[in-house]
Amino acid sequence: MTKPDIAFLLAPGAGAPTTHPRMQAFRKMLEPIGTVVPFDYSYALEGRKSPDRLPKLMERHRAALARLRENHAGPIVLIGKSMGGRVGCHVALTERVPAVVCLGYPLCGAGNRANLRDEVLLALRTPILFVQGTKDRLCPLDLLEGVRQRMTAPNALHVVEGGDHSLLASKTALKSRGLDQDQIDSDISKAIADFLTL
Repeated sequence: MTKPDIAFLLAPGAGAPTTHPRMQAFRKMLEPIGTVVPFDYSYALEGRKSPDRLPKLMERHRAALARLRENHAGPIVLIGKSMGGRVGCHVALTERVPAVVCLGYPLCGAGNRANLRDEVLLALRTPILFVQGTKDRLCPLDLLEGVRQRMTAPNALHVVEGGDHSLLASKTALKSRGLDQDQIDSDISKAIADFLTL
């Protein structure tokens, strides 16, 4: 897939709408690869803090996908931060898309290792890329590896060393590697581009 062909439908996490600086950074990160179309869920647009239940989130996600399809003839990749990635996985169970990209998948509900949100991943058939930080308590990499081994869908993982749930690396981690956050984000962008050429 090349830039003129691909579009990203960018979904936000539960606590950060598309106007949030980190969501804007994700948009900037994706723009060298393709067209980026962000959207917000209804509860955020209405000024509510608590997310809607999954069926309503999926309804809004599907509506945003349908609108994008009216204006974009090429492939559309579902990409989302945390909750947005998880909802995108649910949408991909019934909507034909070439790939899903999860920026910090919320595998453990409330950070509880015993509360795995893996059912949709095990049901998924669409290729999926996980972009995960090593310091993300909502998705311990050992638990994700176990889930990935049981998945049927083609899947890949890009690890952000020292990254938190927003894929932000700590100053200590950055200094130890001689990097800055822009370089980390550039590596994420490259990993996504490489994944989509598979």
